[in-house]
Amino acid sequence: MNLAQLHLGQEAIIQRIDNQEVYLKLLDLGCFPGEKIKMAFIAPLGDPMAIQVAGSTISIRKVDAETVLIKRI
Repeated sequence: MNLAQLHLGQEAIIQRIDNQEVYLKLLDLGCFPGEKIKMAFIAPLGDPMAIQVAGSTISIRKVDAETVLIKRI
């Protein structure tokens, strides 16, 4: 399952990030494999979306969220 498939309010654990560029950007913001995340907001047309991670809220494009593989909890 990828981050773009997570519904509003659901939580998950990041398993891996397949895109190196996205990985580096998210790593700087505290998103790394093993970190717990929560879907905080999804725009009306589905893009962008916001996730809560490590006490911060981060906006991410849907195309980038599709490269973040997660395990729902």
